[in-house]
Amino acid sequence: MFKKILIANRGEIACRVIKTARKMGIQTVAIYSDADANALHVQMADEAVHIGPSPANQSYIVIDKVMDAIKQTGAEAVHPGYGFLSENKLFAEALEKAGVAFIGPPAGAIESMGDKITSKKIAQDAGVSTVPGYMGLIEDADDAVKISNEIGYPVMIKASAGGGGKGMRIAWNDTEAREGFQSSKNEAANSFGDDRIFIEKFVTQPRHIEIQVLADTHGNTIYLNERECSIQRRNQKVIEEAPSPFLTPQTRKAMGEQSCALAAAVGYTSAGTVEFIVDGDQNFYFLEMNTRLQVEHPVTELITGIDLVEQMIRVANGEKLGIKQKDVAINGWAMESRLYAEDPYRNFLPSIGRLTRYRPPAESATDTAVVRNDTGVYEGGEISMFYDPMIAKLCTWGPDRAASIEGMRHALDAFEVEGIGHNIPFLSAVYDHDRFTSGNITTAFIEEEYPEGFQGVDLDTATLRKLAAAAAAMYRVAEIRRTKVSGRMDNHERRVGDDWVVTLQGQEFPVKIAADPTGSTVQFEDGALRVASDWRPGQSLAVMTVDDEGMALKVDRITNGYRVRFRGADLRVHVRSPRAAELAKLMPEKIAPDTSKLLLCPMPGLVVKMDVDVGDEVQEGQALCTIEAMKMENILRAEKQTKITKINAAAGDSLAVDDVIMEFE
Repeated sequence: MFKKILIANRGEIACRVIKTARKMGIQTVAIYSDADANALHVQMADEAVHIGPSPANQSYIVIDKVMDAIKQTGAEAVHPGYGFLSENKLFAEALEKAGVAFIGPPAGAIESMGDKITSKKIAQDAGVSTVPGYMGLIEDADDAVKISNEIGYPVMIKASAGGGGKGMRIAWNDTEAREGFQSSKNEAANSFGDDRIFIEKFVTQPRHIEIQVLADTHGNTIYLNERECSIQRRNQKVIEEAPSPFLTPQTRKAMGEQSCALAAAVGYTSAGTVEFIVDGDQNFYFLEMNTRLQVEHPVTELITGIDLVEQMIRVANGEKLGIKQKDVAINGWAMESRLYAEDPYRNFLPSIGRLTRYRPPAESATDTAVVRNDTGVYEGGEISMFYDPMIAKLCTWGPDRAASIEGMRHALDAFEVEGIGHNIPFLSAVYDHDRFTSGNITTAFIEEEYPEGFQGVDLDTATLRKLAAAAAAMYRVAEIRRTKVSGRMDNHERRVGDDWVVTLQGQEFPVKIAADPTGSTVQFEDGALRVASDWRPGQSLAVMTVDDEGMALKVDRITNGYRVRFRGADLRVHVRSPRAAELAKLMPEKIAPDTSKLLLCPMPGLVVKMDVDVGDEVQEGQALCTIEAMKMENILRAEKQTKITKINAAAGDSLAVDDVIMEFE
């Protein structure tokens, strides 16, 4: 077995590989850029080598720099993680030439399957059903428009060397095809150093289901069931689960056998994933093969009990698979939520900054429930603009789908992230959505259910009552403590009243609190709720039992109450005396400033180009400028017909959130 391996990656996947290597008694080497000098994967590894400036194209994807780090440390093998060099044939060849084992497939398989154009041709030749498309190279935007018309809109524009949603656009007309081609080409060049683009028919109402395969160098290939990855936003997976709530055993077997046959045809070894589009009749169509470990591999591990990273290392060491197809079972159900540094209230635009609070729920494993959190960040660390915005992958397992979902709900409630925008509220909303819990999902779920973007969650009255009771009980405890600290009265119980009015989400609840040593009974006009908790003022997470239901509330003190976040809702909960509640109704509402004549930067990022000049007349929907953040290009457009009166930024400028880019007439 290898004594030392280098992880040619960063973030959570580097930390994930280090954990398994440590379990196997293998030393690890991390590589890092300027931005990652204090990163978690650097702290976890036995050794670390600096490889260059922050941009990935000057550090993590520069083969010579990675090879130099290998020579410096004497690493015998390299695990590439996902992204970066994981599907780079030249990197695999360089390792082979240097006598260093690549913990992944052979260079030939990467070339055949890692390239989307080539892999589709091979699949077609092998008789695999594929989505209609144009597999040749596309010269320019005009050519892209012509091909799109021949295929028929809508079409998917994809980077040949792409992955993780980078370099992908859906076009519904000629204008979108032209713009999408150029944006995809730019993103592909920046992220992968390969700007080749292809176009295929976009299948409406599809489900995205993929098969995990595992193959050794002795001719053994097995499949480890499927993962459903249909909850996607901008072609980026958000929630994954295993198994799929949709597939029959017969379809699963057919997809698995076809995936193994394809892997065997190209001499594939190591872990890999074959992705399919599956329609409502369970017809499946080959999309691509990812010749690497997938982001969502933990859900497969949770239902099979197989450590995929360990298997990859053993295969690279020349060992035979110790698992046969008959040994692969489906035990329970697993969910994975991707926590991203993005603001769901700003159309999911990237968010960067320091993690002033990062408190994941405690990892645990029992016979009935598992909570797992794969992460590469820590409290006090920074989320950089240079890399993917993923913070963590939160996973739960349960004996069935309902139990796994319920476990995820509680885990998300207890996950504290402060200092940046993040998508926890949105994830919570999805897990409570009737369509998701029923399993009636497609890749269009987010687009269909949140067409105007995510604006938060309106909780039902029963839940609001529980939150009102919890807030009233917390407020009373805080008031008693405040009175004690002030020392102005010996008998503080007389100072703190029992009658309160709780207002939240536009509703008002008059309550009366009766406290005792084990909790409080909160009396409403039409019933009572029992509240018990060991919460103390100043704690940001309140774990409570309300009417026999366990609840985890994220709380921050505000004037006369709390900011409470629960199940996707972000509420300002005010607890006032009856007289103060009457007076509060007389207070005028604060009016937000008018920014309708300003184009504000919606995210921290770099100005790629300006599409207009001062004095230009622009139409609704016209492109104004392009901002790049976390490897994604974002085109900002005019919301109405107007005239440009001032421009405050130029290509190459770095902007912060709400910086004024330009002004309108």
